[in-house]
Amino acid sequence: MSRRRALLGYLASRLALLPLMLWLIASLVFLLLRVAPGDPIDALLGNRAPAEARAALRQQLGLDQPLLTQYGRYLADLLHGQLGTSLTNQEPVTGVIGRSLPASLELGVVALLIAAVVGLAVGFSGIARPEGKLDLAGRLFGIGTYALPPFWAAMVVQLVFAVGLGWLPVGGRFPPTLVPPSGSGFYLLDSLLAGNGPQFWGSLRHLVLPACTLGLLLSGIFANALRLNLRRALDSDYVEAARSRGLSERRVVLRHALPNALLPVLTIAGITVASLIGGALLIEVTYSWPGIAARLQEAISQRDYPVVQGIVVVVAALVVAVSVAVDLLVALLDPRIEF
Repeated sequence: MSRRRALLGYLASRLALLPLMLWLIASLVFLLLRVAPGDPIDALLGNRAPAEARAALRQQLGLDQPLLTQYGRYLADLLHGQLGTSLTNQEPVTGVIGRSLPASLELGVVALLIAAVVGLAVGFSGIARPEGKLDLAGRLFGIGTYALPPFWAAMVVQLVFAVGLGWLPVGGRFPPTLVPPSGSGFYLLDSLLAGNGPQFWGSLRHLVLPACTLGLLLSGIFANALRLNLRRALDSDYVEAARSRGLSERRVVLRHALPNALLPVLTIAGITVASLIGGALLIEVTYSWPGIAARLQEAISQRDYPVVQGIVVVVAALVVAVSVAVDLLVALLDPRIEF
């Protein structure tokens, strides 16, 4: 009962800090956008627009008001769950995010699964003979995939599998000759639920290259983490005690060492969610993937303040929520953790 109370107390403290963290992030991005070079009016009208037109548009968008007034209005909108309206097309920011976020989540979830499967397989493969050729190859794979520039890796994959071999599309999210599936915005899920085979295979073909590229780039993190934690677990006292009881090496590794080595990897998986957002920017741009990272890059170039602020706040909330969920899951699986 005391442990359950500790978990509930930890959850309550994290949830209580969530509004403060979001306020700090929202305030920081608001300030950085205002001090950064560039003017939204220049992005909308150009540098040669008449002064009268520039002043009228600035007043219409509320950019002529004092900075504190703009900041107070921004915070008031956030408290009411409103993210504002895009400066470029007057579309609600919630609509922009609702259209772009499912694409990024679909790409990120598939890439994370690929990274976990490949990384754990590589990290586990060299455990039989430490410092052997297979273990050395696994270490080189982990370092190499982590160090590769995402845009360079994406272009190489495109040249080989899309341009050279012609197996998969170069970019985009869906074949232009088909009508995209409607529903949640997750094309794979929507087309599967609708039982539409051409839509499903069309969306899957477009997803393979960006998901595999991003997944392989992140797999080195899982490979190195599992290798280090598994080796540390195999050298621990409880593993030696299991061996002394006459258990086979296979059972010692799978039943005693591996479960304990996977717990830190689970924590790393939660942290990797934040890396997916940063790494996905270059992947989405290279593959013309209409996700939220590409939309953020476009909004920054257009000085679209409300869109940038809304995307950053929503992504920050998602990252914090995933972090809290992973921490609670690890605490439930590992009774040694105390709060």
